[in-house]
Amino acid sequence: MVTFARKIIGMRNLSFLASLLFLGACTFNAVEQDTKLETYFQDTKLNGSFAIMDNGTGKFTVHNLKRFRDSSYSPAGTFAVVQALIGLQTGQIMGVPYLNTDSLPVLEIKGAQAWMDSLGYGAKNDKDLFKIKNVDSFWMDHSLKVTPDAQLGLIKQLYFGQLPFFKAYQETVKKVLAKEENTLYRLGYITGVGTDTKGIQIGWVLGWIEENNHAYFFVLNCDATTPVENWSAQLVSHVKNILKGQGFFEGNR
Repeated sequence: MVTFARKIIGMRNLSFLASLLFLGACTFNAVEQDTKLETYFQDTKLNGSFAIMDNGTGKFTVHNLKRFRDSSYSPAGTFAVVQALIGLQTGQIMGVPYLNTDSLPVLEIKGAQAWMDSLGYGAKNDKDLFKIKNVDSFWMDHSLKVTPDAQLGLIKQLYFGQLPFFKAYQETVKKVLAKEENTLYRLGYITGVGTDTKGIQIGWVLGWIEENNHAYFFVLNCDATTPVENWSAQLVSHVKNILKGQGFFEGNR
């Protein structure tokens, strides 16, 4: 059980580190809008955005910069990253065998709101923080919305252990997200599927790929005008095809 003192220390750390997610968002000084990405979206009839950041150079390769930077959507199942971290930090869970919002504990409204406010994750367009109404569905019911930019910032800071949670817990969640590892590359990601306010199906994939100990961070956000079966698997396939087109999986990056 987490002691009261430990909880207080954790909350104090939050006040010190509250701006991290905002700092994790993109600065657009080195953005390249790659025509290969545009062609891929046209060929697959995908409507959305994709961005990948080279951590070594700070360079962003982006398709649909406006959507990536300015449009916000429910995080759907990708919220399991934050949900698991809060659960571990507060002692509600002792481990994370796999990440799924349905398998994680329902967060107490007061505690969850405090963590979310401190993170600054999911602020509305008018910069007012959202308010949790339905504690068991706010990441799906449009109470909480995030930009692809913020999602990329979240996964990057998780990778480096820079979020305001104990590093051991961030490492636990990071390990769960790790999906593929071989001599050429390491790939980690999480998917999320939901609907927007008009009932249109939306999908997320956010994660990282490493080659030669060099990390890149990516986010796919897209929508489908008609329901797609097994869309999480299809979204992962889209990401892998995009990465392959960018020269990944060969160990040469």
